Amino acid sequence: MPTSSSVSASSIVAGTVCGYHTLKIVGYSHTKDVPNGKWIDSCPFRVGGRTWHVRYYPNGEDSKNIDYISFFLKLDGTLAEGETVKAGFKFSLLDQDGEPVPSYTTCSAETRDFSAHPKAWGFNSQCRALENTPIVVPPSDMHRDFGDLLLSKAIIDVEFLVGGETFPAHRSVLAARSPVFRAEFLSPMKESTATGPIRIDDMEAQVFKALLTFMYTDALPDMDQQEEYAMTQHLLVAADRYGLVRLKLICEDKLSSGIDTSSVATILALADQHNCSELKEACLAFLREPTNLDEAIESQGFELLTKTSPGVIKELLKSQVIHSSLGKRKSRA
Repeated sequence: MPTSSSVSASSIVAGTVCGYHTLKIVGYSHTKDVPNGKWIDSCPFRVGGRTWHVRYYPNGEDSKNIDYISFFLKLDGTLAEGETVKAGFKFSLLDQDGEPVPSYTTCSAETRDFSAHPKAWGFNSQCRALENTPIVVPPSDMHRDFGDLLLSKAIIDVEFLVGGETFPAHRSVLAARSPVFRAEFLSPMKESTATGPIRIDDMEAQVFKALLTFMYTDALPDMDQQEEYAMTQHLLVAADRYGLVRLKLICEDKLSSGIDTSSVATILALADQHNCSELKEACLAFLREPTNLDEAIESQGFELLTKTSPGVIKELLKSQVIHSSLGKRKSRA
């Protein structure tokens, strides 16, 4: 009798569930304050009907891995006696496009048993801790660039004739720095259309040179101590003339530190003529001392002050009366 055979096949499919969780660490540098061996837990998430979270050690899970970042996957919740949960896992650092970085990707070699002990598996040295190295930003060198532009005499479009010397410059720079130059260059005045040098007859060449240097570099040129006092007075006048507020204040500050019985009258007259209120008050305060006033009266500058600025003399007398009156009231009290 013929024989017959049958062939059959079947499969056993293990139930597996895959999932992933993205953990974003905001303010990484601040997490580096967490001591070695201490961790920060992520928010819980669910995969395969179970609740999990990622445990992040910013400075390593133990002292051997203090220079590394450690990550562990932890199972939450309580397991029944004898119950186990098996899972494989992989940790990856993502680049800016959200793609895994191969050199910073680590996966478990086999499925791990998340039983009661342990309930967490991971990697002590996921990657070496990234140092938050600050980017060193150099100080602004714009002043140097503009100073070089002035010295190079390149692409100049205006010249000044001062004290017999010619000074090349750039209209755009001067207009940006001085409202007076801006108004002159943008108006139909002679200075805005003239092709020859612009003459400035009431200023010394060295003063104008220092003025230009400040307008391009926001700093004064080096000066000898002997010439600084006189130069500062002239620059204050120039700063007031061309609306350079910062230069004017710099000059006021320098002059206020040099007030004495021989200079106070001259400085006071200058402060009054050019509306330097703080410098003026500093001079008046100096003269309120009777000894200082007596010596200052004998100076040549004081005689000039009485002729050019009679209003200041009235202010000085008034302040002296008020100061004396307050002194008497204090003594009576």
